[in-house]
Amino acid sequence: MSNQNLQPYLTSGISGIGGSIKEAPDDFFVEEIPSYTPCGSGEHLYIALEKRGITTLEALRRMAQGLKIQERDIGYAGMKDAVGVTRQTFSVQRIAPERALALDLDGIRILSAERHSNKLKVGHLKGNRFRIVIRGVSAAAAEFIPAIVEILRKRGVPNYFGSQRYGAQGNSHLIGAAMLRRDWQECVARLIGDPDAIRDEEWSAAISAYRQGDTAEALRLMPRHCRSERDVLQRLVARPEEYEKAFSAVHPRLKKMYLSAAQSFLFDQVVARRIDGLDRLMNGDLACKHVNGACFLVEDAAVEEERAAAFEISASGPMFGCKMKQPEGAVRELEDTILAGSGLELSQFDLPGGLRMEGERRPLRVPPGDLSLSASGEAVTVEFTLPKGSYATSLIREITKTF
Repeated sequence: MSNQNLQPYLTSGISGIGGSIKEAPDDFFVEEIPSYTPCGSGEHLYIALEKRGITTLEALRRMAQGLKIQERDIGYAGMKDAVGVTRQTFSVQRIAPERALALDLDGIRILSAERHSNKLKVGHLKGNRFRIVIRGVSAAAAEFIPAIVEILRKRGVPNYFGSQRYGAQGNSHLIGAAMLRRDWQECVARLIGDPDAIRDEEWSAAISAYRQGDTAEALRLMPRHCRSERDVLQRLVARPEEYEKAFSAVHPRLKKMYLSAAQSFLFDQVVARRIDGLDRLMNGDLACKHVNGACFLVEDAAVEEERAAAFEISASGPMFGCKMKQPEGAVRELEDTILAGSGLELSQFDLPGGLRMEGERRPLRVPPGDLSLSASGEAVTVEFTLPKGSYATSLIREITKTF
């Protein structure tokens, strides 16, 4: 499974405005759109917070420490990365609102704390609202923006996961693929990483030491914040070449992220192969209803054209798994070819230890909501909403053409 992830643009016929994002934390703002609001009673407490410069998992860790509870007892609806400012909600059980509101945590501001009857779980949100500033845009930006926006509104946003899904070294999907193949030595090697992908000299030196067979030196040099890498190296120092036992030191949550990244990489390849007909259906497609995510087999694509044009339905792609529903005809052939090209089989997704990947279908495109742009000097501010599980960078890259 190559780590090269080519993602053609839907709007490739139109020049981008250039520029860059995430130059300052306030340039990238995201706010969850909840599926429901807390009812005001119950033993669960919904804590709305604003985090700055830290990941969802790091915010969860700091919350657990501040409230003196286990990380597993905290619920959340979606994952957000470290760059930018994020407003999202966590849930905890049997904690008084006053105690949560009194928290003073680095990088976190508590906005509210209200009671509800159930724990917040992944997926309990409608989508996300974004405000993103693109800086250093071209002088001709105003010429290109209207045409790009019109295509995205009419045809949708390619539902790529994109590079942010693949971790700081861009290799999370490679770790996941190695897990699916049960190749534990490769799992460790991919986790430790590539020295050329790291700018930090000490970190890069640690990776080089591992590649040269000096596990003890790799552990000595590995930065403290690389917790998983250090845990794995410590086990290898104690028990050389016992790679499966060493990799078992990785937190189950991270293992699931790696496996999900492997699924995502394969899905992105399907989107790329179908980019020219992103808004059209094929016979044999499993069409996804945007209102509820339900899928049905398309037997006559011409009959469904009107619903696709109205953005009621879209073609779906595979999040491969051992129980995933399969399309038919040429659509099935394409997906089978991509999976075979990765060296994987569906049966390999049936992992033990709570890591089983059953699979699901995901729309190849999504509708951008409330899409608007405003220009000020060399900066353009883009505001929009996307359904849950979709990434803002997939929309922004169509506008900038810079990544």
